[in-house]
Amino acid sequence: WSTFSDQGPAWTEEPTNPQYDSGSQRRVPSFDELEQAGALDDLSPRFEEAAPEPPRRGRFTEPSRGLFDDDAPATFEEVGEVGTDRDFEPRPRRSPDRIQIGTDPTDGHMGGPPVARGPRPRPRPGEPMHPGRPPRPGVRPPAPRPVGGPQGRDMPTAIGVGVAIAVVFLIAVRTKPWVVGMIVVLVLALAAVEYFDRVREKGYEPAIVPGLAACIAAPLAVYFYGGFALPLVAVLAFGATAVTFIGARGLESNPLPNMAITLLGVFWIGIMGSFGAAIVAMSNLGGGNPIGTDTLTLVAVAVVANDVGALFVGSAVGRTPLRAWISPNKSIEGFIGGALATLGAMLIIGVMDKSDTWNSTGDLLLLGFVVAFVAPIGDLTESMFKRNLDVKDFGSIIKGHGGALDRFDAFLFAMPAAYYLLVYLQPWVS
Repeated sequence: WSTFSDQGPAWTEEPTNPQYDSGSQRRVPSFDELEQAGALDDLSPRFEEAAPEPPRRGRFTEPSRGLFDDDAPATFEEVGEVGTDRDFEPRPRRSPDRIQIGTDPTDGHMGGPPVARGPRPRPRPGEPMHPGRPPRPGVRPPAPRPVGGPQGRDMPTAIGVGVAIAVVFLIAVRTKPWVVGMIVVLVLALAAVEYFDRVREKGYEPAIVPGLAACIAAPLAVYFYGGFALPLVAVLAFGATAVTFIGARGLESNPLPNMAITLLGVFWIGIMGSFGAAIVAMSNLGGGNPIGTDTLTLVAVAVVANDVGALFVGSAVGRTPLRAWISPNKSIEGFIGGALATLGAMLIIGVMDKSDTWNSTGDLLLLGFVVAFVAPIGDLTESMFKRNLDVKDFGSIIKGHGGALDRFDAFLFAMPAAYYLLVYLQPWVS
């Protein structure tokens, strides 16, 4: 209470107060005793005159995002009404003595201290999470959609285009392995172009030249030099991307998020997709045995069977979302239907003895089981990225299917698994 009166007692946390009574014990009077003694009478007007300050909604940040860093941005008129606009000057997020690091374009809050927030009601499905503020990628809740079904897909067109792709692939398989290898390189190049183009639309600035070069060089290096070339491609891709941002003018290039988004595309599309070329290269081992092209054909049949089975079973009986926040249309029932369709396709091929290199039906069923497990992971991964970027498709080059990345997303996970299974089983020997 010494703040209000020089004559009043001083609060202390200790039973002794050497400042006022050195070496002696003095009991601190309670609030009730002070009030009864009249010691607080002269302080009453001060409490009445002190009007409560209007609650601040957060730390002043930047006018472009609202005056205060809170869920609902305040206008200048609102700030003037509560009397908190006096002498306000926009200040940087970080103190002047610290380096301001570039931020991820998908999150405007990076680089500043956390802002205390109170509990807020959960938005209803379809409502914006931050009213009055433009949505940021990755935070807008998905609109409710029914589980299962081919919503938004032109089925006749999709089936026709799918059949045309299958015919082109089968013709290439009947020619030379290098023709199939070039198809793999072409598909990966198209997928990489779609990926880098889409992330640029969403505010990122990836190193496009090193990224595209790595996605094209990876399958070529694996086809001609084997899987031992992949670490070299990865190291060169990282180094070239780093040099690209080192040569930038400053931190405005946002090197950390943009290097990360570049190398994500290199690894996801270039490195993982290059296992398709590694499978095809197995046909060059000698003896004229089409080990690679036959295996890649089996992988294609398994992935297509999984996609078709999941689509039709999910649309018929799908009720339980597999991962609703990623894709409400994918259901657990569809996942099971796709797995059964994949195993059924491999069983039919094994019984009819249609494979030139996979001589055991058990090996074919094992391949079907692996594809049935990893292909949905590849599909969900691509859907997760699209949900985060708030886009429907990565491209539109394949009518009825979206882009090359939308059509071959499951292959990016299925081909590495099939390659290592092929190396381990060596099914042409049994």
